[in-house]
Amino acid sequence: MATQINRRGKQHFYPRKPRFLQLKTAKARCIWRRGDHNAFTDLVWFRDALFCVFREAYAHVSPDGALRILKSHNGGKDWRSVACIRSDHADLRDGKLIVMPDGRLQLLGAGALHDRSQGSHQSYIWLSDDGEHWSDAIPCGDSSIWLWRLTWQQDTAWAVGYSCSRDRFVRLYKSDDGITFAPWVSTLNNAGYVNESGLLFLPDGRALCLLRRDPHVGLLGIANPPYFDWQWRELNKRIGGPACIQLPDGRILAAVRLYDYKVRTSLCWLDIDNATLRECLVLPSGGDTSYPGLVLHQGRLHISYYSSHQGKTAVYHSAIRLDDLPA
Repeated sequence: MATQINRRGKQHFYPRKPRFLQLKTAKARCIWRRGDHNAFTDLVWFRDALFCVFREAYAHVSPDGALRILKSHNGGKDWRSVACIRSDHADLRDGKLIVMPDGRLQLLGAGALHDRSQGSHQSYIWLSDDGEHWSDAIPCGDSSIWLWRLTWQQDTAWAVGYSCSRDRFVRLYKSDDGITFAPWVSTLNNAGYVNESGLLFLPDGRALCLLRRDPHVGLLGIANPPYFDWQWRELNKRIGGPACIQLPDGRILAAVRLYDYKVRTSLCWLDIDNATLRECLVLPSGGDTSYPGLVLHQGRLHISYYSSHQGKTAVYHSAIRLDDLPA
């Protein structure tokens, strides 16, 4: 609060201008709004092109979710749909795109099952040589545990999954082929309703995990190889849909949904020594928003995300020169 003394000596209190209103807003362009609800994005650079995946459906929660894939050959200026993956028995959600060590493109997603007699959710892997033609779905992980994001560290794939049952916890999985995932740490964290995560491996071998925890502030986990023992600290912000990337100068940038004052999608600097996020750039967003994808290519940070700030949930792309990122 700011104070001001009037002529009669009385104090008046005025709320400070929210910090996000003082920050620079990035430029972004809508790249898809044809579906009734277009959301939950990810982004990858593969074979000299950008690929963006997202869920297209009737509503935020509906049984008809499909994973649509867009492709851009000119750095995000023009996009075309190259694939749409559907399921007869599940609502497909939250696709993630990953380049495998053998050069193939990998798609990780979850299915909210129509028949829940054997479980509520199942994670799947799809494989492609060109990003346009995809294999059949390959079930992976455990039933009713949602593998949220997959990260390769050399020839080993790691994923954090969260329980979709009443028992709230996240689990760390390991895979040697990127398809068969076995639990590595059965209960990675269970401090409340923990769920979505961003996993990053540093050059010194340490692993970082940004973890959403509703309705409280998020958590930061750090572990050294072989990643059995994790140290967890509370962040200074509540977050949603976390994704993180390390820049060439060593700084770590996170893209998250923030909840203070106004729901929005923003870029934040992550200070791992103090377990803090410092907002540095706001993406044009509001309402139903977040779930960003991050790609660093030729000195530009490419970001995909979705938002309903223009009245309809749509997918957006932003390209920011690293030199233009606020310190």
